[in-house]
Amino acid sequence: MFNPSLQYQIAQTRPADLTRVASAPSPRPATTGARSRIGVAGLRGTSTGRFVGHYVEMVAVMFIGMFALSNPADWLFSALGASTSSQHPAMMLFSMGITMTVPMIAWMRFRGHAWRPTNEMATSMLIPTFAAMALVGAGLMKGGPVMVIEHVAMLAGMLIAMLVRRDEYSGGHAHGAAAQQAIAA
Repeated sequence: MFNPSLQYQIAQTRPADLTRVASAPSPRPATTGARSRIGVAGLRGTSTGRFVGHYVEMVAVMFIGMFALSNPADWLFSALGASTSSQHPAMMLFSMGITMTVPMIAWMRFRGHAWRPTNEMATSMLIPTFAAMALVGAGLMKGGPVMVIEHVAMLAGMLIAMLVRRDEYSGGHAHGAAAQQAIAA
């Protein structure tokens, strides 16, 4: 744990005295009620920290996938005779939803999650995509604003899917694989 007082003492101490200062007992962390405060570095070791870390990791994979796969998806849609340009906002939303969902599925499987939570997560992302496409198709919204709504709804949907299976996402990354092995045994 970072202790600015100890760091100052070490900086002001001669090398011969470092052993004495470094071996001094560190003060206990401040407490609030029965819970101790956890520093940023210690948060990752808690179940809440793993849950938050997993969520952030999944969001990062989604957005990296969206940027990395947008051009290949555009080429594929063009080859199939469809356009994902801003003149065709429903197809643009569909392309974006797919390019965010596919890498997330691959990442979850790589991390050892079973198919059921992986499919639930994919569904939590594709439902907002199809809803946004319906809003555009019905003429109720235009591409730009509905894209923001789609992304916010995807992030909320992911969080809900994770909260439903909190144990799946607050364990270690191999938690899903360990559960599969336990069931198979």
